Amino acid sequence: MALTKLTPNLMVEDVNRTVEFYQEVLGFEFVMGVIEELQEILTAYQQDRSLDYAMMKCGNVEVMFQAKRSLAEALPLLRGREIGGTLTLYMELDSVSELHARIKDKVTIVKDLHTTFYGMQEFYIEDCNGYILTFAEAA
Repeated sequence: MALTKLTPNLMVEDVNRTVEFYQEVLGFEFVMGVIEELQEILTAYQQDRSLDYAMMKCGNVEVMFQAKRSLAEALPLLRGREIGGTLTLYMELDSVSELHARIKDKVTIVKDLHTTFYGMQEFYIEDCNGYILTFAEAA
């Protein structure tokens, strides 16, 4: 057996708000979405259509977002769980300092740009749902 891909599916209250945050602040592109309760697939984001689910990508990084109601319906175990998590999504990119400069006044910085002992330059932000995103580049 060989795993070939990992795509996180993050539980969120408002899929549309999350899509807009990831597009406008982080530069992700909308890949596809599912309209709330219709199971109709959209391949272009429409702000006036309420989404249950969306997939977004930036380079080789893909992330899925699913409304809490929808995800808890599919997986009842998640019904009482809080949104957010005890994890970080660690993403490597070119020009981490450029991204930092572009978004630092638009996001909550959890840990500012720094160089680690293991040779990475990185910073941490909190997204609009409370998830922690790390952006890193070899120093």
